[in-house]
Amino acid sequence: MARTASRLGGSGTVTLDPVAFEAAFNMPLVHEAVRAELNARRHGTASTKTRGEVSGGGAKPWRQKGTGRARAGSSRSPVWTGGGTVFGPTPRRYTVKVNRKARRAALRSVLSLHAERESLAVFDAASFDAPSTRQASELLLDWGARTPTLVILADDEAAAGKSFRNLSGATALPVADAGVADIVGAASLLVSEAALDALLARAGKASESGDVEEAA
Repeated sequence: MARTASRLGGSGTVTLDPVAFEAAFNMPLVHEAVRAELNARRHGTASTKTRGEVSGGGAKPWRQKGTGRARAGSSRSPVWTGGGTVFGPTPRRYTVKVNRKARRAALRSVLSLHAERESLAVFDAASFDAPSTRQASELLLDWGARTPTLVILADDEAAAGKSFRNLSGATALPVADAGVADIVGAASLLVSEAALDALLARAGKASESGDVEEAA
């Protein structure tokens, strides 16, 4: 039997695509995709100076012999206060390449996980004519969504996005920015009807409008 998702704000359920929402959970691929996405969000701008880059230290602090102290050639040695850093961080990129097929399989895994747990629902974002936090809050309360809740929207559904962004425990993202890490980290997944087609396309399945089964 095909998996379905609740349709909020209306009657009936939405039949989910079996390819994208009935896949087996692949932990290694999900881990690989999440690691790559989180690494890509790192700025990698931490920077330190070596002894050759720290200003000063041109003169020998004291003569080589006769002082009774250890010999020193520069006041910018790493063992001195104000000296350079040894093996410190430098600007770098943390990106990790993940094959397209692996990314798609990981996305299908996390979508199928939400479908299996029945923590996925679909709604019509066009019902938000203007930003309304109250309408968004009532929609989640009627569903009984567990937090944190991830709301995935299409690019042209800004009014709905502004409605959810002020709610504690809810995060609204465009479908292009919602990654495997965001989806697997959410306890509930709320997807607009337009974004659902885009998710199917990202998961490697041709976009097809889901059939709506009227509730008996």
